[in-house]
Amino acid sequence: MTVAVGVMMVALDGTIVAIANPAIQTHLHASLASIQWVTNGYLLALAVFLITAGKIGDRFGHRTTFLVGAVGFAAASAAIGFSSSIGLVIVFRVLQGLFGALLQPAALGLLRATFPPNKLNMAIGIWGGAIGVSTAAGPIVGGLLVQHISWQSVFFVNVPVGLLTLGLGLWILRDARPQKTGQAFDLPGIALLSVAMFLLVFGIIKAPAWGWGDARTLGFLGGAVLLAAAFTYWQTRSSHPLLPLSLFRSVSLSAGTVLMILMMFGFFGALFFVTFYLQNVRGMSPVAAGVHLLPMTAMLIVGSPIAGVVIGRIGPRIPIVFGMLCTAAAMFGMSALHTGTNTGLLSLWFVMLGLGLSPVIVGATEIIVGNAPVELAGVAGGLQQSAMQVGGTLGTAVLGAVMAARVDSVLPGKWAAAKLPAVSAQDYAGLKQAVQVGAAPIAKGAPAQTAQAITRVAHDSFLSGMSLAFTVAAVVALLAAGFGLLTRRGTGDSGPAVHI
Repeated sequence: MTVAVGVMMVALDGTIVAIANPAIQTHLHASLASIQWVTNGYLLALAVFLITAGKIGDRFGHRTTFLVGAVGFAAASAAIGFSSSIGLVIVFRVLQGLFGALLQPAALGLLRATFPPNKLNMAIGIWGGAIGVSTAAGPIVGGLLVQHISWQSVFFVNVPVGLLTLGLGLWILRDARPQKTGQAFDLPGIALLSVAMFLLVFGIIKAPAWGWGDARTLGFLGGAVLLAAAFTYWQTRSSHPLLPLSLFRSVSLSAGTVLMILMMFGFFGALFFVTFYLQNVRGMSPVAAGVHLLPMTAMLIVGSPIAGVVIGRIGPRIPIVFGMLCTAAAMFGMSALHTGTNTGLLSLWFVMLGLGLSPVIVGATEIIVGNAPVELAGVAGGLQQSAMQVGGTLGTAVLGAVMAARVDSVLPGKWAAAKLPAVSAQDYAGLKQAVQVGAAPIAKGAPAQTAQAITRVAHDSFLSGMSLAFTVAAVVALLAAGFGLLTRRGTGDSGPAVHI
């Protein structure tokens, strides 16, 4: 439970900050590019440092690493709240990402070293439920704090949680250091992997703005591939490799890593559009949108511990395949959403999505961490978290490109069919950007009939793009179900550990 409290702080921050971004932009007079870096800076730091942070936990002990991450995350959060410029906010968000990277793999390392294989699934299930609670609370708590207190309170809330985590950790947690942990760090490997991850994630983040065929995008992604190849080669030569390639001899661990990427690709990409659908198409407030997402997050909260028990009894394969098929069905269902979809049907798809994701999150995590030797539990935890970050970032970018292409394809025809006035090329660019997030760009003083026509065209075009994006996400979920067939229960050497 102590581990769950610390992870909740990071998971809560992942959703609560999105609600605060508009207020931060207004209060600090930030540009759109700057406010995007409030999120992108955090994601980049997290993705770049996760596997290295896992290695630090394996080397110096997961308890110490976890507590340093929790305290550092809380301190960086407080610094953001006291910041008076957008530049300082971005700097401290990067620090948040670095400390969050220390905390998350260490949490999984503690679970792996503490619980025997027959109880690891249940522990991960409780961990997953805690993430579900914080994810559910993020939009609602964030909306209430921003609306009634200030945007700074969104970050200050992490301070008492961090102090609680520190107190519980010092009192309850025992460190567990495997006797076979290596003493040396693979500095060239750390440098190669860190730069490769930076190029990959940065290229994915910027691809929608630059274009997937742009030389800059291809340069960043190509550079990531070359450095990843160099990293792979170096791991075969290093006497103390950062990420031993022997890990991937386990078909189940490799399948679990791919499964996590595909699952987060569909989930994050789809969830990105659902928030715009609820707020911009259905006209809900951020708090109301968060409430409408509760059926999904409630199933994550309830379903994760249950999934842990079921996986402990029958193994991960059947629950994971069932979960991905359920997720695919929910995605296909949401591809048919329209402006008048009733709340009951919407809640049904959210319930199915939460029900499907629960066994996948728990099962894939156990497969990756449980199939790794205990002395590499932190590295395996970093690998699991990196797969989540890359999958989520890739899903948002790729499905965003799918949405943009579809809107660009249908918007001119729908605009002309509604007999709306022609727009210039410059105005069309702004129109298309607004429609891609479900907004209807109505000029001030426009006649009511014209405003209604623009709203109808904008929403119809957005829904057409969202439908295609959900369909692609559903196909990816079906592909992930196929990888689920390759999984099996963790068999990593539980090895002796030194408890401190």
